[in-house]
Amino acid sequence: MPHKIPKILIIAGSDSGGGAGIQADIKAVTFFKGFAMTAVTAITAQNTLGVQSILNLPKELVEQQIKSITDDLPPQAIKIGMLGSSEIVDVINRNIFASKVVLDPVMVATSGDKLINQDTIDNLIRKLIPKSFLVTPNLFEAEIIVGKSITSVNEQIDAGRVIKKMGAKNVLIKGGHMKESPKITDVLICDNNKEYKFVNDRIKSKNTHGTGCSLASAIACQVGNGFDVPESVKTAIDYVHKGIVNAPDFGAGNGPILHFDA
Repeated sequence: MPHKIPKILIIAGSDSGGGAGIQADIKAVTFFKGFAMTAVTAITAQNTLGVQSILNLPKELVEQQIKSITDDLPPQAIKIGMLGSSEIVDVINRNIFASKVVLDPVMVATSGDKLINQDTIDNLIRKLIPKSFLVTPNLFEAEIIVGKSITSVNEQIDAGRVIKKMGAKNVLIKGGHMKESPKITDVLICDNNKEYKFVNDRIKSKNTHGTGCSLASAIACQVGNGFDVPESVKTAIDYVHKGIVNAPDFGAGNGPILHFDA
């Protein structure tokens, strides 16, 4: 039965430009009428042109934020985004207990450059994927997790099944980085081993900053509200698709999507 107002804990980094990270997460959760709570892992100075500076917060403060929330405001779902260090992964591993953890494994920038070091990646794969209700990697991240390239929808499906064998209950492999295709295919492998494909036209737009954050948070809010995984994923994909189409075209670079109805 749906919660009147699902409480969603977001563990991620802050984007000062407002298009991604905690700021995008809060907007997406609020759009779906959830109550967003946050544990900030890092502070960034960034805008639509890129990231100018990153400061990872002390692991003790990250842990205190999570405990403060879970002691008094137990969440219906947890969304995990940017984690800057292996130590932060350990903190989260010790402190998350919600049954519905949506892990957006932020490892790679749109350029394909790694955002976290290999130790952090290995620790995340080993400790957080097995605790996840849903993992939502893009193609670059899925390739890192499974250790092989992904160049087709069938390979997306294979990668999803490999990640599921690592312990995740459900896996969504996002296909937006498969540039040669005029369509974007996102592949969902569910706990019952059913496969779902969500196919949309590729939108020619520079305004895609924060799509992964927004998608994962929208899904977390929906599953936290009692909706099943395929329905939650489809609703979230449609939300992000609409957000790109109606993007406000802010900034000189990779602008944000529209998170609300204008």
